[in-house]
Amino acid sequence: MPRVCSKIFSNEQVSGDFYLMKAECPNDARMGQFYMIRAWETYPVLSRPVSVFDTDGKTVSFLYKVVGKGTEIFAGLKAGGEITLEGPLGNTFPDLSGKIAMVGGGVGIAPFYLTARELKARHPESRIDLYLGFSDQALLVDDYRKAADNVIVDVGGFITDSIDPALYEHIFTCGPEIMMRVLYEKCRRAGAGDRLYVSMENRMACGVGACFVCSCKTSKGNKKVCKDGPVFPGKEVFGL
Repeated sequence: MPRVCSKIFSNEQVSGDFYLMKAECPNDARMGQFYMIRAWETYPVLSRPVSVFDTDGKTVSFLYKVVGKGTEIFAGLKAGGEITLEGPLGNTFPDLSGKIAMVGGGVGIAPFYLTARELKARHPESRIDLYLGFSDQALLVDDYRKAADNVIVDVGGFITDSIDPALYEHIFTCGPEIMMRVLYEKCRRAGAGDRLYVSMENRMACGVGACFVCSCKTSKGNKKVCKDGPVFPGKEVFGL
């Protein structure tokens, strides 16, 4: 997939180390997909994978957290500057209806703004509850409330404590692996293990399945998170 040089519309600090960047980029991105992003020529060597927060078909937005050199460079970018985008990449969350829970931890909340908005537009009769977990400060809660029917926030605790999996027909999650594993076990004990879909956040190098850096073990053999995922049935990843 070709890389596209895109103009930055905005790049705002929303809380602590979290930033929301919006760039010009005609696209057909879907819920759960990501882009490989870079704002440098040679160093760092690799582009950074970042989930799609939102899109209107002409622009695309990314919620990211500063955790290293690449995202530190992103945080210094200004409106009018340029970044290089490759994508959208990966698969999507399944197009499902009914009573749906979306559980995000930290920057893992990123894909659920578009996911909630997209599913609500397609299935207005569905009920979507968002569970957002933060380590020290909540962010963008008012925005998420516009996309879902209900938003449950936990700061400093464990967002997985707040959900009863038995109440939902489908459950989506993204965030730290330990959080998603705990949620899978909770779903399994509630007889809802088959209802969970997880979005994996493995380190990536190429984003297109050529290098195997992001491989993960599944019940169906090793899979590439960038190409076969990032969304997998939870049982396939954590039910080994």
